[in-house]
Amino acid sequence: MRTGRLRTGKPGADRLGPDRPEPPVKKKKPESPFRMIVQGASTLLANLNLKGFATGSIWTGKSKSVCVPVLNCYSCPGAVGSCPIGALQAVATDRKFNVSFYLIGFLMLIGMGVGRLFCGWACPFGWFQDLLHRIPVKKHPISGRIGRILGYGKYVMLFVFVLLLPFVLANEFGIGSPWFCKLVCPAGTLQAGLPLAAMNAPLRENLGLLFDWKLFLLGVTVTASLFTLRPFCRFVCPLGAFYALFQRFSLYRMEVSQSACTRCGACQRACGLDLKPQDDPNHPDCIRCLVCVKACPTGALTAGFGKRDTSGKPASRK
Repeated sequence: MRTGRLRTGKPGADRLGPDRPEPPVKKKKPESPFRMIVQGASTLLANLNLKGFATGSIWTGKSKSVCVPVLNCYSCPGAVGSCPIGALQAVATDRKFNVSFYLIGFLMLIGMGVGRLFCGWACPFGWFQDLLHRIPVKKHPISGRIGRILGYGKYVMLFVFVLLLPFVLANEFGIGSPWFCKLVCPAGTLQAGLPLAAMNAPLRENLGLLFDWKLFLLGVTVTASLFTLRPFCRFVCPLGAFYALFQRFSLYRMEVSQSACTRCGACQRACGLDLKPQDDPNHPDCIRCLVCVKACPTGALTAGFGKRDTSGKPASRK
């Protein structure tokens, strides 16, 4: 007669061993509003010039010489700082190679310090997408091979539209166009194009096909955000791509305790970005929202400074 642990049909249940009790299955709870509050406060902090929305004017104070660590359009009437992607394009147009080491160093400092943490907790356009995704409609996540292929899009935006095209297509005076902002960025349309057009009649009269194209891209982003989490951040955002380059070795990181992980899959089910935190907790696409950490029933998944890289290491099977 065979004895031993019965298979329960739950992921990982047959791997726990006779001496390791199965953790209680927790029902998926709505995410705490705390992160949403932090995102809203960050959005307000980056756009303190509220008067600009009423007057249709752009802040030109000294604070505009400083970049914020998130995607926030320079031309937004409320913006009190510069967008790092707009600044990167300005640097790329200088054929004399007068590179702003302040800008590059600032972005590298953020990336090496916390990876994509600001994407999950401070980005205004990320917050906008999160709010849209909370609208109760049937979700259709973009996952699997299609999601992985589309994920390379943000690197194309960074290296082609932000860095290469402004340099290659510069005019005889060495001045190039900010091609990503001009042709792609839906955040700029939402934050700057629409508010400025609403408050400036002469500007509205001169809007043409380019603005229609940008409105179309914004509409696609809004629609996609209803059904899948953060499509712009996953597939398009060049700033997220830059920070992703440092994600695996940033000081702030996530860690899986191999002795505590039961491979139950709770963290993977909680992740809206189709990632597997139990296998690769520091994946470049992770925005470190920490929803998976809260979903872990055994506390095996943690985040903080000084964590070890456990990416790709199989969990212990006793």
